[in-house]
Amino acid sequence: MRFPEDVPVLTDGVVTLRAHSADDIDTVFEMCQDPVMQRWTTIPVPYLREHAVGFLTEQIPAGWRENTGWSWAIEYDGAYAGTVGLHDGEGGVGEIGFAVGPAVRGQGVMTRAARLAVRYAFDELDWTRVIWRAFVGNWASRRVAWKTGFRDLVTIPDGGRARGVREDEWVASVSRGDELEPQGNWWTVPVLEDGGVRLRRLRETDARRVQEACSDERTQYWLTGMPSPYELSDAEKFIAGETAGQASGRVVSWAIADAVSDELLGNVSIFDLDNRFDPTSGEIGYWAHPDARGRKVMTTAVRLVIAHAFTPIADGGLGRRRLVLHAADGNTASAHVAEATGFTLVGTERLASPRRDGTHNNLLTFDLLQTDHATDPPAKTI
Repeated sequence: MRFPEDVPVLTDGVVTLRAHSADDIDTVFEMCQDPVMQRWTTIPVPYLREHAVGFLTEQIPAGWRENTGWSWAIEYDGAYAGTVGLHDGEGGVGEIGFAVGPAVRGQGVMTRAARLAVRYAFDELDWTRVIWRAFVGNWASRRVAWKTGFRDLVTIPDGGRARGVREDEWVASVSRGDELEPQGNWWTVPVLEDGGVRLRRLRETDARRVQEACSDERTQYWLTGMPSPYELSDAEKFIAGETAGQASGRVVSWAIADAVSDELLGNVSIFDLDNRFDPTSGEIGYWAHPDARGRKVMTTAVRLVIAHAFTPIADGGLGRRRLVLHAADGNTASAHVAEATGFTLVGTERLASPRRDGTHNNLLTFDLLQTDHATDPPAKTI
């Protein structure tokens, strides 16, 4: 192919993919100073203007001329916004790569561009599969892939390399004939607030408070699945795991925070949201930092979560019809939260709750139906 003459212009009416030009050099150079771009891509660091010149005037044109790489400038609102490209393609299977500038992130630009490129791979290059890769932790890229229809995600330890360093890598793919639409749910974490309590997403900066809470003697006694001792690395893994669960449709997890200081006071989650036997149910779990006890914090947080769970998906909620809550027999604080927020004790599983010393407690099971929540009077506080 000749460059730029034979580079096809692709558009969906909002985003346009076109050939790169020398006019893009300064913008590419500026975008590649972005710390996020440098963290999650393999661009040289420091990124010099000569790197942008070589990328746009040598590397990209060579791909088109040699039929080994097909890269487009993403144009949005009349301006260059980023790059999306296809490469390899041997045997009808190739890869996609993309990057977008900070100014347009969160506006759906990259998803639109990725769909145009994937469609070109199938319709014009006759590929049968497109592969997406990203370093583990690049949630923005993973969300674009999810929205574009990539599926069957796996994690490959040390699968990627950037500037001589190996990193864990996510890999997913989409096949010709697959819908270029999200598969499953990627649950958002809305901010919910009432009574001096704010529920928000967990952040990496919460790790120290998570460690403090989960090292507490009472928490360790009742939640025996937690590591003991509970290290800072365990807190960091917990936060990353909850984010991954949301992306996979399994869980929605909130930090319970003070509405004024924003300091973490605990955690409340709705999990088992991907239960294939009952996709309209969910289970609530929670733990509190010692600073939160005796302040009605958990009761307020669980009330907020219940309301969100029973809100229809079309209205931004989780569309649940039934919630379950378990508490070890003897964990009176947890049982009181369940009762105060409207749950009904429906059964006791005998010796189903293990203790660290090898003994077992009975396990209390509570449930709450959407119809109960709609008709019951407001739950009392404790």
